[in-house]
Amino acid sequence: MAFKITDECIKCGACAEECPVSAISEGDDKYVIDADTCIGCGNCAAVCPVSAPVED
Repeated sequence: MAFKITDECIKCGACAEECPVSAISEGDDKYVIDADTCIGCGNCAAVCPVSAPVED
């Protein structure tokens, strides 16, 4: 199951650095996850300081 990033995102970039398939990119007001690329590993959720990535 893919993850998505909620509005809680503070744009710190920790999630993007941990994504093994580079599915996370910086959006206008928060980071975004490409659902087609996401493998659902949960690395992003594990490192996020504000718990913004959640299972979609």
